[in-house]
Amino acid sequence: MIGLGTIINVVCILAGGLLGRFVGNLFTEEQQDSITKTCGISVLFIAIAGAMQGMLSIEGDGLVSGKAMLVVLTLAIGTLIGELLRIERGFERFGEWLKVKTGNSKDKMFVDAFVTASLTVCIGAMAIVGAIQDGVLGDYSTLAVKSVLDLIIIAVMASSMGKGCVFSAIPIAVFEGSITLIAKLISPLMTDTAVGFLSLVGSILIFCVGINLVWGKRLRVANMLPAVLLAVLAAYIPGV
Repeated sequence: MIGLGTIINVVCILAGGLLGRFVGNLFTEEQQDSITKTCGISVLFIAIAGAMQGMLSIEGDGLVSGKAMLVVLTLAIGTLIGELLRIERGFERFGEWLKVKTGNSKDKMFVDAFVTASLTVCIGAMAIVGAIQDGVLGDYSTLAVKSVLDLIIIAVMASSMGKGCVFSAIPIAVFEGSITLIAKLISPLMTDTAVGFLSLVGSILIFCVGINLVWGKRLRVANMLPAVLLAVLAAYIPGV
């Protein structure tokens, strides 16, 4: 069944969110803050591992780094585009609308929780490649693995940040569902190089999400999202 991977992912995020809210009610505010920071540190190390995998290679007996220019240019230009389009503000407005419509007007952390959780589960190669595999081959195995990871991540986030994390199921449904539907058009573009560049830049954006979790909101990560698209396009530039 095409689209099953997206459905599984949405269900796991909802389950993780509900589990997190139940567990979170058992902790004090101070303990919830510690859990948030711990989650942020975990996200940082996951992101570092993904970024280093893309930037480091073995040559002879040593490690060699590369793709620094790719990272600098895609992030700088992508962030400029995102700032001009005010993508983060769009996320926040949708979060504010959800906050009112779902009866959570008094929840001060709702919008931040929604935006942070949404960025964490949406950014990355697994979401895009998995959705393409689901749409073209009917193979949802990649999204199934991602779903288990998302369940754990959202459960931890929701336990400390609140109900807003649960609603990250909405953007993941739209994002992965859309890619699944147009998978046959996208799949020729996602070469191994394109996927590698996407994973590298996506990991750096996830690192930025981790920074916000540990030190408070300091980076407008949503405004950096165009960098991911630029990373894919860069794969078709000779010599990059």
